[in-house]
Formats: sequence, structure tokens, C-alpha cells
Amino acid sequence: MGSGQKRLLILGSGFSSFSLLKTIDAQKFEVIVVSPRNHFLFTPLLPSTTVGTIEFRSVVEPVRQAKRGTIFYEAACTKVDPRRRTVACKGSDSAFTLAYDALVIGVGAGVNTYGIPGVVKHALFLKEVADARAIRQRIIECCERASRPDIDDTERRRLLHFVVVGGGPTGVEFAAEMHDLLREDLSRAYPLLWNDVRITLLEAGSSILTTFDATLSAYTERLFRRQRIEVRTRTPVARLGSDHVTLKNGERVPYGLLVWSTGVVPRLLTKTCSFQKDSLGRIVTDDRLRVVGRHDVYAFGDCATIGDLSLPMTAQVAQQQGHYLGIALNQRASGKEPRPFRYRHYGMLAYIGGNKALADLEKSKTGGFATFLFWRSVYLTRLMGIKNKMLVMFDWFKTLVFGRDISRF
Repeated sequence: MGSGQKRLLILGSGFSSFSLLKTIDAQKFEVIVVSPRNHFLFTPLLPSTTVGTIEFRSVVEPVRQAKRGTIFYEAACTKVDPRRRTVACKGSDSAFTLAYDALVIGVGAGVNTYGIPGVVKHALFLKEVADARAIRQRIIECCERASRPDIDDTERRRLLHFVVVGGGPTGVEFAAEMHDLLREDLSRAYPLLWNDVRITLLEAGSSILTTFDATLSAYTERLFRRQRIEVRTRTPVARLGSDHVTLKNGERVPYGLLVWSTGVVPRLLTKTCSFQKDSLGRIVTDDRLRVVGRHDVYAFGDCATIGDLSLPMTAQVAQQQGHYLGIALNQRASGKEPRPFRYRHYGMLAYIGGNKALADLEKSKTGGFATFLFWRSVYLTRLMGIKNKMLVMFDWFKTLVFGRDISRF
């Protein structure tokens, strides 16, 4: 440890932690990052990677290259001991302990399965690059199997039925991206299968995209109907089998691929740490992101909440919190007291297929092709690195000219 430097230990490599890492002054701290993955993932474009519109490498940035002088350990934190000011970590083949002067918890949240039988075993999720790769492989596998001469009509229709559970932004965007892949690329590669292809979006609530303005939600449902995407609201799931989903009303729905996107729950570390939690199990902090009752522990992103303040669990919030905390820690190291965190809402965006998108902004609610161009420009500017911006632009151009790669390997 350098002379006069305090050790800043950051848990996680998501939006909040990575934004903090970009902002922190590494001359004032010995910065250590611990995360099970060695990269930052730009999750807003993750649905695009599932179908090959964008390649996986284009939306990730190595943690080790984010800030010169940063130490990184690929491991999961299993326990926080605030009294000893240590954390226990577990790597792929060994365990170790790290001490800290200041600790930042940004471990995000896990997938909420609501305890429904069969979800963990049979569903695919969309949280990490590995999830997107598995979905991409399964889509092509279903099409290849359905094209074989030994497959009967019933089995073919099952294989070509793609189900999405959850009508939030991630579920809607994935359904839209899958529609584009099937209509623009797979319909040409497998022309005899197109009439049997179906996409169904299951939502337990009364409408999809409930965080968006009601007019945009209705617009999306109308567009999906035109795109042959069946939206079934008020349709809760009872259980999952390997090739069918059983609904609460007893109906059995066969599927070839099912993607589960129904919200988040705290991770095990968040559940087991001794800090104060809210009713959703998130760590409670003050308005400077300090954990209640601790002057040396901070928390942000999906694993934390600021007192009674209700903020959406989005990348936009996490990124702003990470940027704020980096500045705040720099100021504290210089003997200055930072101002409280203030969230600024810039609106919400979502891709809905067919080169159309939604924008729910403070002064306008729009949808269509012009909004799609706006959606792309916003996400392009939000990408962290110049390399990623160039790769994403190249991917968009390549897809426009040559189509998506439908190879499976």
C-alpha cells in the first residue's frame, strides 16, 4: 500500500461499480475490485447480442483496463465482517480474505423466479453474456432440429414456439430482437419453417411495460400484434417443464425456447450481510450512499436503496450513483464534505422491433423509426469506451448489409 493511501475495496463490476472505477482518483486510494466476472457488461444492449445484431465482445470492457493502477481479483465475496473490516472471497479453486479501509458494495441483484417449480432448471435468463450466448445457441438449435425430415408437425410447432415470460423492458426488447432475427434472417435460411414460427410474451400483470407511459405500452402491444408476437397479459405461470409451461389456469403451452425475465431479488451476499435492509431486502444507505450505521461502508445500484427514497432499479440510476460516489470519495480524501446524491431522470428507452423504439421522456412520449435512431444514438454515447462505440457501430453496419450470423458453434 502506498504512503498515505487508504484501501478502497469495490465489490462488483456492474454499472455502479464501473462508473465509480472510472471516476475515482487512483492516486488517492489503493483501489481493489473483486467480482466473479472480469468485465463490465453494457446490459441495455444485451438483448441485441442474443440474436447477433451486436457481437458479445462489443458490449464488454475489461475491468483491468478501466483504471491504471487498479488491482482486480476474479472472485465472489461471500461474507462481510464490518467489525474486523474484512471480506471473505472465493475464487474458482481457493478462498482468501481482504482487509479494507473503505468498502463499496455494488453486487447488483439476481433473477427473481418467485419460487415457481422448474424455472431454474428449464428456463434461460438474460443477465450475463453467457446467458445471451446460450439463448443464441438454443434459437439456432430449435430451427435446425425443426428443419429435419424426421420431425413431425406437432414437434416442429413446439420447437418453433419461442416464449418470453415477463413484460418489462428486457422481456419486450428480447421479444422484439427475436422477431427481427426470425423475420429478417431465419425466414430466408429456413423458408419452409416460417409459417410455424410463433413468439409469445406472457405477463402476469394487466399490461406490458408498466414503467412506461400507458400510451406507449398500448402502442407496443398493437405493433407486436402486427409482428405476429402474441401478448398474453393476466397470464401467471404455475410451473415449467422441459418442453412446456403450465399456466395458473391449467393450460399447457409447449415451447422450444423459454426466456425468463420477471424482475430481480437480492443476491446471497446482500441477504446475509448484517446491515439494515428495506422490505425488499436491499441495503439501506443515507443520501451520501453510506450504509446506515457505518461511516466506512457504501452501497449502491440494485443491491441498495437510499432511505425511503424510491428509485427505479435501472442502469441509469446505478451509473449516476457510481459517478457521484467516485467524486464524493475523491472529495473526502481531500478533506471536503460532498453534497448529497441527487438523481436526475433522463427518461426511458426501449427497442420494440422492426426498427422502431420507444422514448418516454419528460416532455415527449414517442415511438417509431425516428425514435429508433434516437435510441441508437443515446446508447452509443452511453457506451463506456471508444473501442466499444466503434465495435457497436460496425456491428450495426454489418447486420444492415450482410444480415446476422446464424452459425452455431
